[in-house]
Amino acid sequence: MSKILSVVIPSYNVEKYLEQTLQSFIAESIMEDIEVLIVDDGSKDLTATIGKKYEEMYPNSFRVISKENGGHGSTINRGIQECKGKYFKVVDGDDWVNTADFQKLVEKLKECDADYVVTNYYEVNDQTGEKTAKKYEQLEGKKTFDELVRVAQPAMHAVVFKSSILKDNQIRLDEHCFYVDVEYILYPVPYVKTVAYFELYVYMYRLAVATQSVSMQGFRKHIQNHIDVIMHLSEFAERYKNEANEEDQDKVYFVGKRIAQMVKDQSAIFMSYSADDKVAKEKFIQFDQKLKKTSEWIYQLSNKESGMLKLLRLTKFRGYRWIIKNGQKRNMKNEIC
Repeated sequence: MSKILSVVIPSYNVEKYLEQTLQSFIAESIMEDIEVLIVDDGSKDLTATIGKKYEEMYPNSFRVISKENGGHGSTINRGIQECKGKYFKVVDGDDWVNTADFQKLVEKLKECDADYVVTNYYEVNDQTGEKTAKKYEQLEGKKTFDELVRVAQPAMHAVVFKSSILKDNQIRLDEHCFYVDVEYILYPVPYVKTVAYFELYVYMYRLAVATQSVSMQGFRKHIQNHIDVIMHLSEFAERYKNEANEEDQDKVYFVGKRIAQMVKDQSAIFMSYSADDKVAKEKFIQFDQKLKKTSEWIYQLSNKESGMLKLLRLTKFRGYRWIIKNGQKRNMKNEIC
């Protein structure tokens, strides 16, 4: 590998943000150690043009890869395929990095050989600029993934993978699909053994964009994508559980719990519709039946994540209207309080 760190920038129509994103990687002392792959996913705006400007200024550090639109997962897949760094990180085209701590991260990675590296990050309110720290200080001193899984579930923004883990095991995410970040986090888990934690705040994650796929509006719009990812992950989890050795059971549970949390989120999406919406109810039932058929294990784990979902199952969805209405009232009360 000719670089210390490859950063893949999934980019689709991000001309409004990309200048800030790319500028945040520039620190003269590390430019020869990094490659920033701007994967232009068929953008219709000036995304590629902005990327080319940085490629011209720093030809040994920035590279634009233009491709047909294939979704977030396809940009990461392409990055895995083309990266030349020992380590691999994803930074979305509308986010950025804290330059000072990013620089420190690269320096630390020169002396690191862990499979999986975790750093802290900030959530940044796009409207107010307010920053919320997301810390993983409980990982201080942890050296193995078995130790990590007992105390933390790092988000995509916090993680750096050794590139060989992704390349050698042919990690591939769903294409033409939203919500593949959990696939990116979980698919490499069977192959990860060693970890390192650096007390740095590297990633700056932009929040409060109304059209984000992680808003309820976005979840509803892309509901089938969310369901598809859950099913693919559940299939993966079943295979992993059946093939894993005894010493890997903590990792198996780590995978299962994260997918069960996605099931809880999917239930919340269904429950956000009117209790009288018969179409939403029918789709909810179909989803739940398919999940049980795909993975009884994930189905049972998700009971522990959502009391309302467990209650719906116990009543065989006959109490649907009452349960949904009362749940919505509780949520509204909590928001008001």
